[in-house]
Amino acid sequence: MRYQQGKNDSLDAEGAARSVLSGQAIAAPKTQFGSVEMIRHLKIARDTAVKSRSVALVTLKALIINAPAELRDSLDQLKGKIALIRHIAAFRPGPITSTTASAKAAMRSLARRWLMLNDEVAEHDKELKTLVEAKAPSLMASHGIATLTIAEMLILVGDNPSRIRSEAALAKLCGVCQFPVSSGKTHRFRLNRGGKRQANAALYRVAIVRMRNHEPTLAYVRERTKDGKSKSEIIRCLKRYIVREIFTHLCRPETQEKPC
Repeated sequence: MRYQQGKNDSLDAEGAARSVLSGQAIAAPKTQFGSVEMIRHLKIARDTAVKSRSVALVTLKALIINAPAELRDSLDQLKGKIALIRHIAAFRPGPITSTTASAKAAMRSLARRWLMLNDEVAEHDKELKTLVEAKAPSLMASHGIATLTIAEMLILVGDNPSRIRSEAALAKLCGVCQFPVSSGKTHRFRLNRGGKRQANAALYRVAIVRMRNHEPTLAYVRERTKDGKSKSEIIRCLKRYIVREIFTHLCRPETQEKPC
């Protein structure tokens, strides 16, 4: 199986190289020297910090559960995640001569690590917001589309978004395009599972937010529900509409109407 996969990869690479040499491959590659590349660098650092922060918190909770009873009972009295972490970060375990002291030392280390990573994530969020607002100010005003969603979409299209020639091309890159799998009189479509999954997840979050408190979206959901569409089918349709909106803002900003 691995041999076959490696063989297929080499054939794909050879086919791509032949297309470039013959001039058939005319798609422009993403450039890597603009503000989008800066966003990509910061988002990589942010994502790893978020993962490490989650691991620190899970480990801290496990230590609390298995801590000596007296220490565990005292921590159970604290309410709120931040209050608990700051309280633990201020521990003074002293010499490691008992299981209580060693538990306090380990917990303090994890709590301080969490706080440090939390500050790092906040700093990355601040820098990302500045870069994203400068790159796509009009998209920031769209309902449910926040900084990280725009950052993910900017990373997808690159510093030269004009290379994305159509809304369908962007939908394919996001993995939200459908292809027909009809048979006889039965007309069906299947969702393409390709594309960048992080971009697909970002579109899903926007769709869910709009389904909660965006009146035009709520009206659309009610209408499609009457047509017999399931919730998952409605979300797929919404993601495609969101892709169209993002394409207009990022890839074809000149097509937007200018304010009077």
